[in-house]
Amino acid sequence: MYSVQELAQLLDVRVDPSLSLDITGVAPIEEAQAGDLTFLANPKYIQKVEGCKAGAILVSPKFEGKLPIPALYTSNPYLAFARAIELFYSKPLPPRGIHPTAVIGQGCTLGKDISIGAYVVLGNHVTIGDSVTIHPHCVLYDRAVLGSGCLVHSHVVVRENVQIGQRVILQNGAVIGADGFGFAPVGDGSYHKILQVGTVILGDDVEVQSLSSVDRGTLEATTIGHGTKIDNLVQIGHGCKVGKDTVICGQVALAGSTIVGDRVVLAGQSGVSGHLTIGDNVIAASGTGITESIPKGKVIAGYPAVEVEVWRRYVTQFKNLPELSKRVRRLERALEIKKQENQNSGDV
Repeated sequence: MYSVQELAQLLDVRVDPSLSLDITGVAPIEEAQAGDLTFLANPKYIQKVEGCKAGAILVSPKFEGKLPIPALYTSNPYLAFARAIELFYSKPLPPRGIHPTAVIGQGCTLGKDISIGAYVVLGNHVTIGDSVTIHPHCVLYDRAVLGSGCLVHSHVVVRENVQIGQRVILQNGAVIGADGFGFAPVGDGSYHKILQVGTVILGDDVEVQSLSSVDRGTLEATTIGHGTKIDNLVQIGHGCKVGKDTVICGQVALAGSTIVGDRVVLAGQSGVSGHLTIGDNVIAASGTGITESIPKGKVIAGYPAVEVEVWRRYVTQFKNLPELSKRVRRLERALEIKKQENQNSGDV
């Protein structure tokens, strides 16, 4: 429990200094009760505030509507609410130490205050930094490196020679450093596997969520920059270079040797052909198919990708295509009839 003044100080938000109120939890607008802190980040949900029963609400200083409950003002209500959650809830960490069923290879370097869960397997010469947590049934191949503060959930696989920075989170079932998809045609219809001898390097504060795969490069490293977040069911092909603070949403696929800049957003089910470059600050809408390199700062959509304003014009015309097709056919028939009439007139 925090007083509203304590909470305002911890979250660096502004509140009426005379307000006296205790906050005991956090909740969304629809579910919040007395004592809860909630937030309003999108003005289109303003109608939900009218019946809100929360103790207080985080809003922008630009908010002009009438509030039935006390307000805490901040330029980023969503971020402040995310930080408030951390004050009231913390995920339980497993006990520190190494579970007796874990298998530790030869020459491993283990940091302080670590937790290695049941049936974890560490290959030879693995390096684990301080305060690392590895949940049960994870496998780290030979010479893998985990930086300090990493959190590795069950059934993660980190392949040989992969280097992972500090405070990285790997969610359940993520695979870091599997072989890239490389096969050379033999000529008789079969394929010869190309040995994948590169690696993967993840920067600090990266998160890779469930069942996503970051493939190792054929000869070089696949790299993911500091602070980048990768959603569930994402495929990062071999040799890709992804910049800092980029967001790659669910079911996105990057073909091999794609270069993605800093602060890029690739929305769900987008796809990128191989050997392309996507500039800094690009935003791709859901389902975008990127077949050419994209300059920095563009907002794109559609397949093949075009600027979003152009795509919106395309979309508004899609529903008109059947009627437009009928009109074109009628015009073609009319022109053909006119042509025949002119020919017949000429014969006379």
